[in-house]
Amino acid sequence: MRKLRELLRLYKIGKTIFTYGLDELIPARLQVWPARWARKGIFWLKNQHPELSRGKRIRLALESLGPVFIKFGQMLSTRRDLLPPDIAEELALLQDRVPSFDGRLARKQIETSLHAKIETLFDQFDEVPLASASIAQVHTARLKTGQEIVIKVIRPDIERVITADVSLMHSMASLIARLVPERSSRLRPVEVVEEYRKTLFDELNLLREAANAIQLRRNFEGSRTLYVPEIYPSYCHENVLVMERIYGIPVSDIEALEANGTDMKLLAERGVEVFFTQVFRDSFFHADMHPGNIFVSYEHPQDPQWIGIDCGIVGTLNRDDKRYLAENFLAFFNRDYRKVAELHVESGWVPADTKVEEFESAIRTVLEPIFEKPLSEISFGHVLLNLFNTARRFNMAVQPQLVLLQKTLLYVEGVGRQLYPQLDLWKTAKPFLEDWMQQQVGYKAVINAVRENAPFWAEKLPDLPELVYDSLRQAKLHNRQLQRLYEQYSRHHKSQGQGNFLLVMGASLLLGSVLLLGMEETSWAVTGLGITLVVWLLGWSRVSAR
Repeated sequence: MRKLRELLRLYKIGKTIFTYGLDELIPARLQVWPARWARKGIFWLKNQHPELSRGKRIRLALESLGPVFIKFGQMLSTRRDLLPPDIAEELALLQDRVPSFDGRLARKQIETSLHAKIETLFDQFDEVPLASASIAQVHTARLKTGQEIVIKVIRPDIERVITADVSLMHSMASLIARLVPERSSRLRPVEVVEEYRKTLFDELNLLREAANAIQLRRNFEGSRTLYVPEIYPSYCHENVLVMERIYGIPVSDIEALEANGTDMKLLAERGVEVFFTQVFRDSFFHADMHPGNIFVSYEHPQDPQWIGIDCGIVGTLNRDDKRYLAENFLAFFNRDYRKVAELHVESGWVPADTKVEEFESAIRTVLEPIFEKPLSEISFGHVLLNLFNTARRFNMAVQPQLVLLQKTLLYVEGVGRQLYPQLDLWKTAKPFLEDWMQQQVGYKAVINAVRENAPFWAEKLPDLPELVYDSLRQAKLHNRQLQRLYEQYSRHHKSQGQGNFLLVMGASLLLGSVLLLGMEETSWAVTGLGITLVVWLLGWSRVSAR
């Protein structure tokens, strides 16, 4: 049954592509003959929207296919350097202008989740949504205290749609893994899809989003760079999220930002700072930073502050990942390509038998041209693409735990290009990473370690004399036990030696008795056998003694 559903979903995807004429957008040189013949065979599926622009056809197709595809469109919309302007403009509408569902359904879902009538919970509720996205939509309301809020409500039946799409993606990834195992060992498609599945289903649970937002707000409490709206946990549910309403300028509205007198250069630099702070200071970063989730405060435009919402997708890194990334970034910035190559080998991301010299040369070829250029002249997306091509030559494995980080970095660059095209991403990030590395390996690391462990040692200090006394007493007892064990071993070893000697002597006496018996010296032979038996018994008793 699951396979049948996947086949039906695959057919719907193909039907959507054809009915919106997306196959016509593929350049003729890329259309291989089997695909052309297959297209002619499906003659009943024709382009039903020839009058629409290509950008609008792509946007409508992604909207009709659901949240998984809308998320993909949102990510593409931030890469205006990789897309024609008309397509980028249309895809930008996917950030917060996805067709909404009926506000009455939202009201009913809120009341069901919170077990109370809207009028009991809030002073005011607007059934017309303020914004609508792929997973949920947002309504404005007011608490009984007068606080303005927004209520985020999950789309009805959205979990079933996502489950079907992810299941299809998982089947396709498994098929690829079987058909091209040599590439799959590097690209790890099943693991990447599994990571994406986890991310999507985490986003469906608004209690998880609430916890993420509370954590992110605490991390940037009092910060001049990022503000995270307050969450009201007592009104939250798996399907409902209530938070403070914020007023800000969408980061994509360049005209409004300039009209407000915003320092665009500082704003762009702070975007980079916020990203690296989340990754390297907190190990906890907002991983869905497309323009629909980012605003800029109207206040103090010359000292601009970012406002972040929608924390459904966050990423975390362990200590090893952070250190590895920081060392790689710094090696990139310092053009130490040898170090980059060695780090990749040491981490196991490329096989241990990789020739470092060849890998170093390949990395230099990709990265050297991008330095000392403003962001307007380079594209981090193109750099990543070239690095991935290099990775194929050296069998570099994809790391699923870093996919979110890569996507977020692309978001940051895309937003930075819109705000201030001359921003030097590398120059802005380098001082931050150098300071972080000093805190990890320099004298600051020692000070931080002492500071972090000070409460623990302060708690244990009063018990230290007793712990020292117990340790010494235990050591003395252990020494006595070792001495007894040694004495027992010595006695046993001595007894074993005596026993072995007696057994050998008994064997000699037995041989002599047999010879005497052959010489017809019967009395001596019988005496020898008797002595042999006694000697053997004595020897055996000593060998078997413990």
